[in-house]
Amino acid sequence: MTRLQAVAKRSQETASAKISGQDFSIVDYRSVVEAYMRALPAFLERPLETLELSQRFWVDWAKAWQDAWSGEGGKVGDKRFRDRRWNADPVTRGLRDSHLALERATEEFLSVLPQGTKDSLRVKFYTRQMLSALSPSNFLMLNPAARERLLETEGRSLLDGFRNLVEDLERGEGRLDINTNDASAFEVGKDLAVTPGKVVYENELMQLIHYEPMTKTQHKRPLLFVPPWINKYYIFDMRPDNSMVRYMLEQGHSVFLISWVNPTREHAAMSFEDYMKLGPLAALDAMEKATGEERFDILGFCIGGILVTATLALLAARGDKRIVTATTFATMVDFTNVGEVGVFIDRDRLAALRSHMAEHGYLENHHLQDMFSMIRENDLVWSFHVMNYLMGQKPPAFDLLFWNADSTRLPAAMLLWYLEKVYIENGLRQPGFLTLDGTPIDLGKIDVPFFVLATKEDHIAPWTSIYPTTQLLGGDVTFVLGGSGHIAGVINPPAERPKYGYWTRSDYPEKSEEWLEGAKQHSGSWWPEWAKWIASHSDDARVPAYRPGKGGLKVIEDAPGRYVRAK
Repeated sequence: MTRLQAVAKRSQETASAKISGQDFSIVDYRSVVEAYMRALPAFLERPLETLELSQRFWVDWAKAWQDAWSGEGGKVGDKRFRDRRWNADPVTRGLRDSHLALERATEEFLSVLPQGTKDSLRVKFYTRQMLSALSPSNFLMLNPAARERLLETEGRSLLDGFRNLVEDLERGEGRLDINTNDASAFEVGKDLAVTPGKVVYENELMQLIHYEPMTKTQHKRPLLFVPPWINKYYIFDMRPDNSMVRYMLEQGHSVFLISWVNPTREHAAMSFEDYMKLGPLAALDAMEKATGEERFDILGFCIGGILVTATLALLAARGDKRIVTATTFATMVDFTNVGEVGVFIDRDRLAALRSHMAEHGYLENHHLQDMFSMIRENDLVWSFHVMNYLMGQKPPAFDLLFWNADSTRLPAAMLLWYLEKVYIENGLRQPGFLTLDGTPIDLGKIDVPFFVLATKEDHIAPWTSIYPTTQLLGGDVTFVLGGSGHIAGVINPPAERPKYGYWTRSDYPEKSEEWLEGAKQHSGSWWPEWAKWIASHSDDARVPAYRPGKGGLKVIEDAPGRYVRAK
């Protein structure tokens, strides 16, 4: 209680500042209220349909309770209610089924709103947030598993949950920083990011890692990994059994990888162009010195893929032929339909963001974490609310969530330009709209073979918004749709028990839905498909393995390097 009193005042001040607009928040409360007010006429103009939908809800709600008492309610697929105890008695069944009926009815009720508008998107999104928060699974006395644990532990679970809540408030310095992973389970360089390699080049924005070979000979062309700078690079090099870096080394590739700096106030003026020139362009120059080779393969993930695509457009405009093949993972270049992320980003939010970052020089990492968590609120917010606070437990060790929590700051100049020019104005898909380093770019001029991976359940980069890449690039494109989401769908290594499959098709109709209808589904990992694709664009020549420090660059330090460890 003493610790809670110490942090409660800070928490109240933080919440008040965000609601009043004195402090930056990813949620613009004024625009949310205005969206609901502008949505109201859509219901008033269709009174009969609105009344019919309301009556249908009450019928469904009553039937849910009736079935619960008659014993007809069965198990449901919703993960919030998968515990068998939700089906143990009529009260818990009724609470569960009536809430699900409410959610279904509300979704149908909101279907009368105009399609595709920002206001409709906001109303639907924030209504879903409220309903998710009101789920009976989130309340101690309504959740049968939490009640049973309270009795079994003689109240210890409630005390432990209270302690977890206080710790999360303390860690967030008044902001509720919900713990989603066991922070003590992994150490970067010891448990994660352990593939042997050396840092052979560095500048103010990145370190370049050259990995030790795992075969006596390697493909002649080195391969450059460009990770997103929203999180740390080791998403590509997790544990040995799910490390993409290790996998490609085992396939005989010489792998280089960019490790981005975690920006501070000193990096406030760093632009998207700086990330391009000091990132992949500087890395290509360094790789040529290290290996003597002049042609390369390149891949990028998420915003790293956007950087790779823009860099290739610049090289195409300048007639630079250094890149032979390119790969992007979960990367949008057409922002016509961005999904629910669009709830948070518009010109008003951009102005607020500009004002906020004028003081700090960067955007704190927790803002993006909160945004992405809200898009999958039941999986990334409320499931941990139940586990941490109602059950009094600690999250298990999970490498992907450990990485997800190890996020980075974003420099002001880069972020503001990216959100305005690429995100809001959709400039990347418009020929000549964007100028980088004094050169207008056009994605249609990119003529290198391109491998594009999207994932079917991606909540950050919807696959239907990635698919238009097949129509925008000028060269041969191979599109593969993986299972699962933004992270798990990409880090899906070959295994004895494959988790997710993938879809392929050799032709690309204009509409994504049409492509999927004729696509072939495969089981297992898509990684071998990608490795086979790269090999198909390589000659048969192999060269003695490139070893870090043996070429024109000296070793600076062992991988994973200093930059990835910076907080």
